[in-house]
Amino acid sequence: MASAFHAARMLSRPFRCRFRLSQIVRPLLPTIVFAAFALGAPPRIHYEPTIESLNRHRLPEWYADAKLGIFIHWGLYSVPGWAPLVHPNHDFASTDYISHNPYAEWYLNSMRLEGSPTQAYHREHYGATYDYYNFATAFNAQIKKWNPEKWSTIFQQAGAKYVVLTSKHHDGFTLWPSATRNPSLPADRQHASRDLVGELAAALRKQDLRLGLYYSGGYDWTFVPGPIRIAADYQSVKPQTPAYGAYVDAQMRELIARYHPSLLWNDIDYPKSGHPLEIMADYYNTVPDGVIDDRFGVAHSDFKSPEYETLDKISSVKWEECRGLGRSFGFNRAEGEAETISPKDLIYLLVDIVSKNGNLLLDVGPEADGTIPPVQLSRLQALGSWLQQNGEAIYGTTPWTRASGATTDGTDIRFTRKDAVLYAILLGQPKPSSITIQSLSLNPGAKITILGQAEPLSWSAEGADTIISLPRKFPGEYGFTLKIIGSGL
Repeated sequence: MASAFHAARMLSRPFRCRFRLSQIVRPLLPTIVFAAFALGAPPRIHYEPTIESLNRHRLPEWYADAKLGIFIHWGLYSVPGWAPLVHPNHDFASTDYISHNPYAEWYLNSMRLEGSPTQAYHREHYGATYDYYNFATAFNAQIKKWNPEKWSTIFQQAGAKYVVLTSKHHDGFTLWPSATRNPSLPADRQHASRDLVGELAAALRKQDLRLGLYYSGGYDWTFVPGPIRIAADYQSVKPQTPAYGAYVDAQMRELIARYHPSLLWNDIDYPKSGHPLEIMADYYNTVPDGVIDDRFGVAHSDFKSPEYETLDKISSVKWEECRGLGRSFGFNRAEGEAETISPKDLIYLLVDIVSKNGNLLLDVGPEADGTIPPVQLSRLQALGSWLQQNGEAIYGTTPWTRASGATTDGTDIRFTRKDAVLYAILLGQPKPSSITIQSLSLNPGAKITILGQAEPLSWSAEGADTIISLPRKFPGEYGFTLKIIGSGL
């Protein structure tokens, strides 16, 4: 180490002798390289477009530790901003799910289905012959009001560590000035008039947040219009022409080269005429600590991405639930308090996901001008407030040997851990002055506190259970975290 240190000092000085620099550096290279490894610098892997090579990529620590990301669905569909208030449990296989789709970002598909609620809404408000892509004029006018700095502040205060923006949804309209021309759309309806991706990326960096980019590779209704009427159409409307494969490849490479996203979130598979393995290799070689979702249709990903669906046990594979605050990802002006997840349930959802080795990618659906609806904003604020007190039990944690537990009075518990600390998060506020956690045996010297209060809590063992005396007043709201040091577990 000492010789490497002196070599570094020598190389930092102005070169004033006649020796070539290579004469000095070459003999010291083994020492310098060894020092780099000793200091923890990982070797740079060059990825090839094969599954074997891509599978060498390891999940980056930042993503494993982040736990909470914000998803943003924003585009032409935000102008009408409407979907029927149905299918609260997202029963995707229901016979009328397609015609009564609760996803407002599917407005273009839904408005073309005869007899659908969205078609009726469109005809009433815009007329039967009003073309969907006419919304580009209104959208471009509205986004002049958008302030990316405000968004980044809101997301940072909500406790998010990364933000995933829809760069292109199924309608083909892009939120960046793509240099790859869409042959099906007029020049003034191809992309937003502002570089929304680039401006958001710059604002997020100021808040120490990472940018992720969603891209709809599997569907583009400007290449194969559809509509999707029945379940079989989900496959038949996927464009597979060589032209579309080249188009997707080119746009993906644009996004990677221009914005270096920390997360590449493809949707609905990748066209068979495209080159997903090459795109993945290019991405990892450009962004070594980037992550890729499991929707490219190939046998490689960094995490699983269930949608409006949680797991019932700890997963050995990293996963990320994506869901909206309401029933839709895109802005739906019909949604209110009743259709939006409550602050309590949102906090419990995050805790449950984290206890099972997951992240929550929580979607907001802004209005066309970028306004986050008040009902959604209130949830973000409640979540951020809770994380200010309890984030220690969320960020940077790993699952314990089991995810869940309970008290004898019926309060659910979720467990996380960080090094030698065990966290027991109570999903609710117990009423008695003490609780008994079932099947939790601690070392006699274990110390228990509640996050938000410094005073240790007294406790005792009763067989395999632990009895803990509680304070008269709990700090904060909703879930409460017991921090257990020296548990021996």
